[in-house]
Amino acid sequence: MATILAIETSCDETAVAIVKNRQVLSSIVSSQIELHQTYGGVVPELASRQHLEIINPCIDRAISAAGLQWQDIDAIAVTCTPGLVGALLVGMAAAKTLSIIHNKPFLGVHHLEGHIYASYLAQPELQPPFLCLLVSGGHTSSIYVKDYGKYELLGSTRDDAAGEAFDKVARLLDLGYPGGPIIDRLAQQGNPKAFQLPEGRISLPKGGYHPYDYSFSGIKTAVLRLVEQLQEQGEIPVNDVAASFQHTVAKVLTKRSVKCALDHGLDTITIGGGVAANSGLRKHLQQAAEKHNLKVYFPPLKFCTDNAAMIACAAAQHFNLGHTSSLDLNVQSRMPIDKVMQLYEHNRMF
Repeated sequence: MATILAIETSCDETAVAIVKNRQVLSSIVSSQIELHQTYGGVVPELASRQHLEIINPCIDRAISAAGLQWQDIDAIAVTCTPGLVGALLVGMAAAKTLSIIHNKPFLGVHHLEGHIYASYLAQPELQPPFLCLLVSGGHTSSIYVKDYGKYELLGSTRDDAAGEAFDKVARLLDLGYPGGPIIDRLAQQGNPKAFQLPEGRISLPKGGYHPYDYSFSGIKTAVLRLVEQLQEQGEIPVNDVAASFQHTVAKVLTKRSVKCALDHGLDTITIGGGVAANSGLRKHLQQAAEKHNLKVYFPPLKFCTDNAAMIACAAAQHFNLGHTSSLDLNVQSRMPIDKVMQLYEHNRMF
């Protein structure tokens, strides 16, 4: 049973956690939302500097909260891809330093694999195979989890990710940043069927539509035109616009993921990423799962957004399988989820 200390600095949360297999011993997250709100989005240079300032206190807090000493830690893990390069480098430098100083094995972790493992934290008995719907500010993907470390991308967005669409629509409505939580709150007070919005389908060269891929640029443009039209009429029913937008996005995500699971003979769907916290999506997916006799698992809200507990959980599984990474490992801004095993060596002796 491996005890892993993990660091996550891929974007705008500085996070450190300690996990023993699938049990969270401590999870520290320092958010930068207030820092970036002025700019309406994450400023990479500011994010990197903030990570640099707060990383050491977060490590100390994680160790203290877990009630452990360094000799109790089996390995050090860190998010190495994908993400903002400057932000990733801060976490990488800290993790490698801890690995060398304390003579601990080192593991690099794929950020998206971490989001998959958020569901393992909520459901310790969960086992592959299953479908993971990963929805965040930067990613919208349907991932076939065949086994530990073995993934196949079955569907993805062709343009904006779902989280990006939420942020952009919130900006159109002057709601602030980040848009997801604000729209979710307002949508609960509005009429989800007040306005018809496009579902965004991807055409195939020989006719028809791609069954699993997503597109959210069209709905964003439709909301823009709707807002302009409503402004000419003198008043924008913000709650109704928010509810209609959220309803459409949730319906699309649910429809594509359920079809994907059924077509591939899978009886379980998990969901990860920041948009996994959205109440509309949770409601739609739960109802659809019950209708089609599928199991659906949602991570706790605290593990939907970026955190280090999910990174530690993924690292613990790899460590238990004998995987470690070289200290020569570098960060990458992008890396396909099916290339995860390239991060590891396979010669660790027990």
